[in-house]
Amino acid sequence: MSLAEATTTDIAALMAEIGRNARIGASALKIATPEQKRTALLTAAGAINAHRKKILAANALDMEAAEKKGISKAFLDRLLLTDARIDGIIEAVRIIADLPDPVGTVISEWDRPNGLHIERVRTPLGVIGVIFESRPNVTADAGALCVKSGNAVILRGGSDSFHSSRAIVDCLLDGLHLAGLPVECVQLVPTTDRAAVGEMLKGLDGNIDVIVPRGGKTLVARVQAEARVPVFAHLEGLVHVYIDKSADLDKAVSVTLNAKMRRTGICGAAETLLVHKDVVGTHLKPIIDALVAKGCEIRGDQTVLSMIPEATQATEKDWQTEYEDAIISVKVVDNIEAAIVHIEHYSSHHTEAIITEDPEAVEKFFNEIDSAILVHNASTQFADGGEFGFGGEIGIATGKMHARGPVGVEQLTSFKYRVRGNGQTRP
Repeated sequence: MSLAEATTTDIAALMAEIGRNARIGASALKIATPEQKRTALLTAAGAINAHRKKILAANALDMEAAEKKGISKAFLDRLLLTDARIDGIIEAVRIIADLPDPVGTVISEWDRPNGLHIERVRTPLGVIGVIFESRPNVTADAGALCVKSGNAVILRGGSDSFHSSRAIVDCLLDGLHLAGLPVECVQLVPTTDRAAVGEMLKGLDGNIDVIVPRGGKTLVARVQAEARVPVFAHLEGLVHVYIDKSADLDKAVSVTLNAKMRRTGICGAAETLLVHKDVVGTHLKPIIDALVAKGCEIRGDQTVLSMIPEATQATEKDWQTEYEDAIISVKVVDNIEAAIVHIEHYSSHHTEAIITEDPEAVEKFFNEIDSAILVHNASTQFADGGEFGFGGEIGIATGKMHARGPVGVEQLTSFKYRVRGNGQTRP
């Protein structure tokens, strides 16, 4: 057997063991008390705070390696941890800890004419495999959300964030230990070999119940092509902002600027700006000037090129691109119908925003666009589980089955039926 074959075999054996251990963790979590889970997460939050120097040192190793690779500024921003961002991670875990426990919640109940009482009750999914790229906060969010919802989790982060993720997972394990829960509830894949991803997609001998991919188009495409278990798809964030003819100028400028430039590398960042032709003369240049002042590159259609000296010609590829950088494509449209047609054609169905003072335009936009999140007069960067009150999210699901939009604790549960009788038999 060659070294390569031996390595592959070793990884298969390693991942199979992780799968078996995860099932042990899932069995414990599904019957864990709400207080146990809350204690585990609050303790984990405290451990993250206590060990922030260790976490920052681990992140520094990841950042140094990423910089040597020549990674883009937007990607480096996604990878970077600071004291403020660690504070945000701690706060997210604490919020998740204090959320109502979804497990065992009666969703609905009713009585049948024959006297049977039926309840639909939330229950954990089991074992969730999370495959994500290099945002260290996802490690904490995913781990905490899975524990809260009674699911064991197998985390496979990007190689670029390996040290950061390991340091954060260690804190989650501290919480599990103190709460009397097995450390197998949260496992980080200990190898950066991509063969580990392939093993997860096979389902680890039936031990993974759901896969959640969180990353770029290439990752999600591979998961969807190869997965033998259900997938909560998190596609790229090809996000649009539409400036309607009744848009308030100040709102149009501030919202678009924030949607694009607050953090260019996150999935809720705007990538395409659509402007109604009736407000081109009043709104286009102030919006573009604000973007350019912040260092944003403009790629536009012919109307934009005629008005904006800094703009370059937008190509068909631009309308299809998630830049994850300080670049935006800009197009003038004849009306809201044309904006909707463009969005429906090019969108990844993640998040879209309309800036308008016309209630009928809002309703039309909301009713006719089939994206997971639709926003009126606010930044698309609110497409985040924390901003929705979920504490965080494993990802923004863009599919149409079960979970859609921010995937929080409720979306990480299924349900079962409890039927209570008193000796009834079916005739």
